[in-house]
Amino acid sequence: MKFSKALITLLAILLFAGAAGIAITYWSLSPRSAAADSELFTVSKGETARAIVNGLEGRGFIRSGTAAYAVVRLRGISLRAGTYRLSSSWGTLKILSLIASGKEETRRVTIPEGLSISKTARHLEAEGILSAEAFAAAARKPGVLAPYGIEEGTAEGYLFPDTYFFPYGISADDLVDMMVSTFFSRLKSIPGAPSEPAKIRSAVILASVVEREYQVPEEAPLIASVFANRLKIGMGLQSCATIEYIITEIQGKPHPYRLLDSDLTIPSDYNTYLWAGLIPGPICSPGLVSLKAAFAPADTDYLYFRLVDPEAGTHAFTRSLDEHVKAGRQLVLKRDASR
Repeated sequence: MKFSKALITLLAILLFAGAAGIAITYWSLSPRSAAADSELFTVSKGETARAIVNGLEGRGFIRSGTAAYAVVRLRGISLRAGTYRLSSSWGTLKILSLIASGKEETRRVTIPEGLSISKTARHLEAEGILSAEAFAAAARKPGVLAPYGIEEGTAEGYLFPDTYFFPYGISADDLVDMMVSTFFSRLKSIPGAPSEPAKIRSAVILASVVEREYQVPEEAPLIASVFANRLKIGMGLQSCATIEYIITEIQGKPHPYRLLDSDLTIPSDYNTYLWAGLIPGPICSPGLVSLKAAFAPADTDYLYFRLVDPEAGTHAFTRSLDEHVKAGRQLVLKRDASR
């Protein structure tokens, strides 16, 4: 009888202890607050699970780092490096699951068409992604470019303009890799796009000039045809965009309000008024419109084009210099009549 009472007492104590343990565990893993704003939390590469859960407790996201660590060990959870948006109104299991998923918090940034490396670098710095200096350096790293067969020592022309979602703390090397990878991915969607590196580069160079010249998408293939026709007969591309590139990117001067006759004589391999053929490299990163135009120029015999409606951004396309000059005169007459 005495044994039975002792056994019952022991079982009662064990049940109570078990219930208390369950209650404590449940409380330890429950949300710290009913409602709270989310905040960013960064898990560094190589950081141990113990350090991560202690950091979560220290920041007030979870009640107990010890309880969280026990869950990590018992369930074999692998916590991944990155920056995550967390809230103390979440339970510990939800927080650990998010960090294990690797679904990092990102920042949305749109890279416009037609930017050079330096302009892209300044844009990214202005958006708070990384320093312009770090990006510009990464865009010229052989180790970053070699996997894509880019042997020219620069990613100029291959930094695809698009809307990106960059993880917080992304390195310059990874960011350049993401943009170049996007370029080659988009390239596959263009009918007739070549696969040979040399042909791709030639098309990118031409597309970069078209990008800086066209304003109306429908005219891009026509402008590409003008340049393609000039290349066929050994005529200089005679693109003002290449002169602007020399002034702003090579000489490091402010963008000119207008080009002077003296600008057209600047000694440079990029001066398409002095030399025929393609320029040494791209002058910007072209978008899909320009790339498609460069890969498949319109079938024309045009050799000239001139802006005739600055507001609409449309051009007049002509076959001879006389027609080109005549189009210029008509533009002057139109301007005079509107005054």
